[in-house]
Amino acid sequence: MLKMFFITGAGGFLGSGLRYLSQRVISHYLPVSFPYGTFIINIVGCFLIGIIFAMTDKTKIMSPDMRMFLAVGFCGGFTTFSSFTLDSFGLLRDGQYLYFSVYIFASVVLGILATIAGIWFIKSL
Repeated sequence: MLKMFFITGAGGFLGSGLRYLSQRVISHYLPVSFPYGTFIINIVGCFLIGIIFAMTDKTKIMSPDMRMFLAVGFCGGFTTFSSFTLDSFGLLRDGQYLYFSVYIFASVVLGILATIAGIWFIKSL
């Protein structure tokens, strides 16, 4: 149990760091009131976790430790659901009801589609 704690923690550390850097870059290039950084990162993270799931489901290419490191640790640290909910609240608080609706709907639908695309990508290899 302690081993998995450190494995997922190390992955989470890397994922969180990459999320921070990615959001800074995205916010620099898309400085508008819509939370593009969180949105893009969540979609990319959903795609990555789909790839990881499919790779471990289809083959024995990845050890259980590596799956924990990547799926639970890295993707868990990289994706930003808590930031997603805070951004959503901010849009509501600021009266940005259209952005709020688009953000919620597009994040969920595109996130699911990106996960399916990641699974499809690996299964088609």
